[in-house]
Amino acid sequence: QVQLGQSGGGLVQAGNSLRLSCAASGRIAGSYAIGWFRQAPGKEREFVALITWNTGSTSYAESVRGRFTISRDNAKNTVYLQMNSLKPEDTAVYYCASRVFGGTSYNYWGQGTQVTVSS
Repeated sequence: QVQLGQSGGGLVQAGNSLRLSCAASGRIAGSYAIGWFRQAPGKEREFVALITWNTGSTSYAESVRGRFTISRDNAKNTVYLQMNSLKPEDTAVYYCASRVFGGTSYNYWGQGTQVTVSS
């Protein structure tokens, strides 16, 4: 089992930055990658970014590419999401999740953290 503890988030004005953290513990060896997702009120959850633990390979949703940066600190078992040039449409609850090896499903999720961007 993998436990994911999130921190960061809050209320910021458009154009500003925030950093989210996702600290993993437990059976991390069973985790292939960490993904960030978000869900805005009345909308479906959407993929934001992903990073693999071993090689650090990354992928991003088109809506955040060039503004958000995902990174990892393997010594701390922590993944970060640096969010720059925030827009009101980035307002959502953000979740990190652990992706399994050999598949595309995510079997463990963080508790979620609110990000609110005011115009």
